[in-house]
Amino acid sequence: MKLKTVFVLFCILFSGALQAQPAQQKFDKSAFYKALASDDIDQITAQIDLLEKHASPEKTAYEGALLMRKAGLVKNVSNKLSLFKSGRLKLEKAISEDTTNTEFRFLRLLIQENAPAILHYRSDLKTDSQHIKASFKSLPTVVQRVISAYSKKSKVLHSADY
Repeated sequence: MKLKTVFVLFCILFSGALQAQPAQQKFDKSAFYKALASDDIDQITAQIDLLEKHASPEKTAYEGALLMRKAGLVKNVSNKLSLFKSGRLKLEKAISEDTTNTEFRFLRLLIQENAPAILHYRSDLKTDSQHIKASFKSLPTVVQRVISAYSKKSKVLHSADY
């Protein structure tokens, strides 16, 4: 009888502990692109933290883009370079593993077009632009909207094409 009572109490306590834990937040592309476009380092860091807990084949590319964006906002020069290099490695790895992924190419184009020239990270602008134009209609609606909005201020993407 004692064992049964202990078991019931254990089950009640354990189920309460499970309910007390916050639900794991899901990755949302709209929130990702909103953070990527912002100048809010906390919003970018929150997206990076969320991605670290998320299991997705796209995770590496998204983390890379956010790290490079964050590099543009931190004050310490050595930290800027470290974040940018780390992000670039992640994004380039994701692209090399999935060369046909248009969204990854868009992320690279966005970063390359806005990165300072001193970083020498601009070599894929033309090919990525052509790839994006050719595959635009196959992208999810959320990504199409982001590309269309970005193309209005881009020198590489032309808004008439999107």
